[in-house]
Amino acid sequence: MVTKLEQLYEGKAKKIFKTDEQSIYWVVYKDDATAFDGKKKGTIKGKGYYNNQISAHFFKYLEDKCQVPTHYVETVSETEMLVKAVEIIPIEVIARNIAAGSLAKRIGVAEGTKLKKPVLEFCYKSDELGDPMINDYHIAALELASEEELAEIKRLAWLVNEKLSAYVANFNLTLVDFKLEFGRFRGQVILADEISPDTCRFWDSTTQEKLDKDRFRRDLGQVEEAYQEVLRRIRG
Repeated sequence: MVTKLEQLYEGKAKKIFKTDEQSIYWVVYKDDATAFDGKKKGTIKGKGYYNNQISAHFFKYLEDKCQVPTHYVETVSETEMLVKAVEIIPIEVIARNIAAGSLAKRIGVAEGTKLKKPVLEFCYKSDELGDPMINDYHIAALELASEEELAEIKRLAWLVNEKLSAYVANFNLTLVDFKLEFGRFRGQVILADEISPDTCRFWDSTTQEKLDKDRFRRDLGQVEEAYQEVLRRIRG
C-alpha cells in the first residue's frame, strides 16, 4: 500500500496528493459544489462518496470492457482513490448527444432536442479565463497538444461516448452530455479526472428527470438523492 504525502493541488471537487510511489497520486473527493465558474458555491452531502464510487465504477468498466486506458488504479476508501500520476492536458472535452445547458442557448433549440449527430467541443482549461471554447487551430497555436495527441483524444472521446451511452441505457439512464479530461502518462494519452454526475448530464430515460449537478445549478432540490440514485442504478 502506498503512503499519502503532501498535497499537490486542491480543485473545486477534489484534492490531489503525492505518494511515496512517484507514478501514483492520491485523490480525495470533496462534498464541495460549485457552478457558473465558481460564482455559486455550496455543499452536497455525500457528494465525495458518490462521485468517487461512480467514477471508479465507470473507469473500471471502460478500462476492462472497452479498451479505454484510464488513470484509475484502485479505490482506497469511500471518498479516495489512487490514480496514475498523469500530466493533465489543459483541454476540456465535451461530448453532446442531446441539446442541454449552454448548447441549447447557443444554437437556439429547446433543451432535450436530440442532435442529428453527436457534437464534440473543446474548452481551454483555465479558471482565470473562464474555460473559453477553442478549436483544433487554437490547440495547435497554443501547443496544448500535438496533432497525434489530439487525434487520440478525439478517438477516445468518441469511444467513451459510444460505450458509456450504451452502458448507462441498461439502467434507464440517458447520457445527455459529459466533460472529459485527458493526461499524458509514459508517452500515452489516457482518460483522467472523473466521470460522475458532476461532469455528466444523466437523465432518467422514461421521465427525463435530471439526475446530475443541474439539480444544484438550477435549485431543483434533491441533489444528494439524484447522485445516490445514479450509484444505486449502476451497481444494480
